[in-house]
Amino acid sequence: MKSTLFKWLDSDVGHSFRTSPAALVAAAIALVCGLAALFAPWVAPHNPFDLATLDLSNARLPPAWYPDGQWTFLLGTDDQGRDILSALIYGARISLFVGLVSVLLSVLLGVTLGLLAGYLGGWVDALLMRLCDVMLSFPAILIALLIAGIGHALFPNAPEALAFGVLIAAITLTGWVQYARTVRGSTMVERQKEYVQAARVIGVSSLAIMRRHVLPNVLGPVLVLATIQVATAIITEATLSFLGVGAPPTSPSLGTLIRIGNDYLFSGEWWITIFPGLLLVLIALSVNLLGDWLRDALNPRLR
Repeated sequence: MKSTLFKWLDSDVGHSFRTSPAALVAAAIALVCGLAALFAPWVAPHNPFDLATLDLSNARLPPAWYPDGQWTFLLGTDDQGRDILSALIYGARISLFVGLVSVLLSVLLGVTLGLLAGYLGGWVDALLMRLCDVMLSFPAILIALLIAGIGHALFPNAPEALAFGVLIAAITLTGWVQYARTVRGSTMVERQKEYVQAARVIGVSSLAIMRRHVLPNVLGPVLVLATIQVATAIITEATLSFLGVGAPPTSPSLGTLIRIGNDYLFSGEWWITIFPGLLLVLIALSVNLLGDWLRDALNPRLR
């Protein structure tokens, strides 16, 4: 494991990472946020979603450095007495989970359809590309709102797992198009190359050619796009939660926390919405910086 890490650091991509201050800072921020979210039950000072531990007398306490603040609640509390710091850690856990899973599903769906469209061509390509055109004709957030709204209307009393499933499906169905179009273009180039023609001559099936030969050569742009799209998916999830059709209120994400704090922003309790907003910006910015670095590192023209 250690030797593999050293080999990667000595590679061209590893050297680019070591010499990029923006990538190092972004990776550190993303790593801290990811680890804190992953180990939330052990890192968070309180469990903000345990109703038995909530005390309404602690509601809307300011941050600890204010005269009325308490060091037990470092960043203050919300309208229900929940510790803001703990709510941020648990909320980031939900936002990161939804963002990563939705991007993974978008990659699987988009890459599969893009490979089929680019390699087979003909009516398959025409049909899939017209479907992409239809999806691109509507704003992504509008489609996600429609899907999430229909899901909540059909299952008003759905358990949390189903509610998160609807949210992930809404983001996935708006994010696969970019992967499909990217992979289709790369596949149309790769299918004309000699190694693909040679594989056809010796009788290798189309499915095997796509899986063994074409797919590894088109994953570079997909990896860069997926890294950048994680931030987009997290912001989309926060937007849906802010509008009330995202994460359930019993397990609020960063978007839900921002919506709750927005009701108290002009009454002086700014910390309820500002801190979740800052964390959302920090996560999205760090992921975007990593995506920009990866795009430049994998582009041979910029080396």
